[in-house]
Amino acid sequence: MEKSLRAARLATFAYFVLNGFLLGMWIVHIPTVEEHTGISHAVLGWLLLLLGGGAFAGMQLVGPLADRFGSRKVVPLSAALCSAALLLPGLAADAWTLGPALFVFGFGNGCLDVSMNTHAVQVERGYGRPIMSAFHALFSIGGVIAALVGALTLSLGWSAATTLGAMAVLGLVAAALASRALLPPESAPSKETTATATENGATETGPGEAATENGTAGAAAGRRAPSRIWILAALAFMLMLSEGVANDWSVLHLKDVLDAPEATAAFAYGAFATAMTVGRLLTDRVAARIGTVAVVRYGSAVAAVGLTVATLAPAVPLALVGWTIFGIGLSGCVPQLFSAAGHADPGAAGANVSRVAGLGYLGMLAGPAVIGPMTHLMPLNLAFFLPVAFCAVACLTAPVLRTGQPEGAPGVGPAPARQQV
Repeated sequence: MEKSLRAARLATFAYFVLNGFLLGMWIVHIPTVEEHTGISHAVLGWLLLLLGGGAFAGMQLVGPLADRFGSRKVVPLSAALCSAALLLPGLAADAWTLGPALFVFGFGNGCLDVSMNTHAVQVERGYGRPIMSAFHALFSIGGVIAALVGALTLSLGWSAATTLGAMAVLGLVAAALASRALLPPESAPSKETTATATENGATETGPGEAATENGTAGAAAGRRAPSRIWILAALAFMLMLSEGVANDWSVLHLKDVLDAPEATAAFAYGAFATAMTVGRLLTDRVAARIGTVAVVRYGSAVAAVGLTVATLAPAVPLALVGWTIFGIGLSGCVPQLFSAAGHADPGAAGANVSRVAGLGYLGMLAGPAVIGPMTHLMPLNLAFFLPVAFCAVACLTAPVLRTGQPEGAPGVGPAPARQQV
């Protein structure tokens, strides 16, 4: 079991890297595709909404499918779909073909996002300790690899169709190879486990909701999510909106508010992204020591302080410190929300993760849309107090992670005997 669990962890790592890589390859080629199709920035902005809409649709569809058929089957199919769909934007000739291409790619990305997070929850349950943040760190590393590969192929003069096609084939091969090591569906929870989970806030399992032969709750998709899942989803919305603000506005903050040169302003996002990646690589050890509730409580508090420092900074160096602290604070929060959703009811892990991830993704998309109009009423840096307030709310409501999980979930209450893997 130890060997298979270790292999499953590495395979799940591979899918997270692949997801970040595929998304990163598209991002790197946005200017090239925009030029090739002859569309304006405004049209591109509208078309990107189709990518977001496709991702949200995929997230909502694949969660129940993962519960019914097992994430072991759904993850490779989702990865194959996302990989194959990467080619489509490179083949688009105009806005009318790019729009559907982005929707399909977004759909595949959403399917892979939820299914791999659902499987990561299963792997984490096998380890008996928090390991979710490391998976999310690997997603970020996949994006970095994509940036390097994309820069190389662009410098060699490769077209978007050639590069994205080659990477699509590479993704299909990786998806197939990694699938062999994924864990089989879990067996049905015992009556004692189900009772304990219900007492701690997980969904009740009635007589007609026993696990199927696949080891997943066939009726899970039809069960109504407990209120705590929606609270986790609301927290994901707020925290991922805050992350989206850093992604989209940190560079503009240094450039427009502090009059930094463009080359210097770029360090704002670099500082934030680096802090997020490093923080996620370290969060699992911290969560194992102090618990997931404390990670979200203190992490969101640190994030609020960091963004406040950046907002009020009179000079670029202090602003960079603020964005770095903001990234460190946020880094471990969202992975804990995904983990809590997946552990709340093992029979409905996919559906619950899809709800939390879906609302979180909407928050990520809402960041630019919310902050932009606020700048008509106040300076950009003052508009950042909205995500500061959201981080404060997350700090105060962090205990929902404890009550939303059954006793013995990683980072919550007494843990089962750990797998030394």
